[in-house]
Amino acid sequence: MDSKGGKIMDATAPIGFIDSGVGGLTVVREALRQLPHENVLFLGDQARLPYGPRPAAQVRAFTWQMVNYLRTQHIKALVIACNTATAAAWHDIQSRLDIPVIG
Repeated sequence: MDSKGGKIMDATAPIGFIDSGVGGLTVVREALRQLPHENVLFLGDQARLPYGPRPAAQVRAFTWQMVNYLRTQHIKALVIACNTATAAAWHDIQSRLDIPVIG
């Protein structure tokens, strides 16, 4: 814990990226170009894509499943590299996690 009672984040912890498929790999590629020394984990839900035509509640549930898995990997930040998941779940996820969440 730091002096304010917050968690001290391991600088080597990975940044987690999620997408409903593999298109988010372009986001990962750009992130690694700008942050070449970062570790990353990418999780793409190819089994259930596309997310676009699905109800928002289902998209939120799928997104939380991916988020919860990446949390077990001790990510230091999360990037939701899916427009549909960002629209449906970003605000809820951002308000409930104690790490940066980027949509």
